[in-house]
Amino acid sequence: MRFYRLLGLFFAIFPLISCSGRITGSLSAQGSITASVNMSLEPRITALITAFSAAGNQPDGPIFDGPAIARSMSSAPGVTSVLFRNTAPAAIEGTIQISDLNDFLAAADITQGVRRRFIVFDQGNCEIYINRDNGPVILGLLSSEITDYLNALMAPFVTGEDMTKAEYLELVASFYNRTISNEIAGSRIRASIDFPGTITNVRGGTFSGRRAEFDISLLDFLVLETPMVYEVQWR
Repeated sequence: MRFYRLLGLFFAIFPLISCSGRITGSLSAQGSITASVNMSLEPRITALITAFSAAGNQPDGPIFDGPAIARSMSSAPGVTSVLFRNTAPAAIEGTIQISDLNDFLAAADITQGVRRRFIVFDQGNCEIYINRDNGPVILGLLSSEITDYLNALMAPFVTGEDMTKAEYLELVASFYNRTISNEIAGSRIRASIDFPGTITNVRGGTFSGRRAEFDISLLDFLVLETPMVYEVQWR
């Protein structure tokens, strides 16, 4: 397994390993979005992945392979274009364009056998809903390699196991070490999105004028102890 290629990017809320990141985007009235992305892995996770690659006799190369991630994501439903480059072996930057949020990963629109939109976009409202039912489907649509990697991290997001965040961190600490679990617990993704009108309400974040800000815990995504719901309303 080429571990340095397993680290996909989550744009609509999905960078799913220990990392620090910033997403800055602009949403049009028609539902298309263009976003700039900067992501870097935390030091201990970087060391862990490097060790995995060495153990598997993988060739030297960037741990966070920007062009490889872009190729993987370019075939995801609803994605118009992806362009990433490496700024360091464990850091990438670039852009992603989605033509219509209602089409983005639409096959993930299912919850306990009942269809529920993963992303709902209409005039004046946008909602994102993620839980343990649609989480694995989202990953599979983005990249099957990412799913394999998160299986190695035993993430409930992939396994569907009923586990609390505390239980998951204890599992990671016992299997790897406490430093790795601490990095996962402290990792956050920050997103700033400009909307096509003046925002009146945000669920899961803050807002000012047309801009919504989100400070997202990676641990919440990995475990999904409760469904994650983000919603923005504007006029």
